[in-house]
Amino acid sequence: MDFIKMFISDYGTTILYAILSGVFAYLGVKVKALADKYLNTKIKQDVARTVVQAVEQVYKDLHGEEKLNQALIAASEMLAEKGITVTDLEMRMLIEAAVAEFNKAFEKTETDADTVEDPTGGVTNPIGFAVSNNTAE
Repeated sequence: MDFIKMFISDYGTTILYAILSGVFAYLGVKVKALADKYLNTKIKQDVARTVVQAVEQVYKDLHGEEKLNQALIAASEMLAEKGITVTDLEMRMLIEAAVAEFNKAFEKTETDADTVEDPTGGVTNPIGFAVSNNTAE
């Protein structure tokens, strides 16, 4: 029994430090992996948005699949420079999502520009003319 007490008093704190160091190292690795996953996903989405806007601006003469191919090439190159790996399917989905977001924002802007508020507080007319509540006499 004296041997166990002496062993714990001599080496107990060292063993405890080693165990705690291992636990904290493991937790650190897991937290870093989660952070990298989140940050990489955020970077991928940002790159996709940037590329879609750039392709819409630069390649106005291209349409459909040609624009998509240009966007895929540019996004893949940008992510490769950052050391982020991405599959073709994932990149295609990110580009398509960015295009949908771009189109949705563009449609909203177009709709907002075309509508005029009725000065009498009535319903707006999407064509741009105010609806009159007056009846012909």
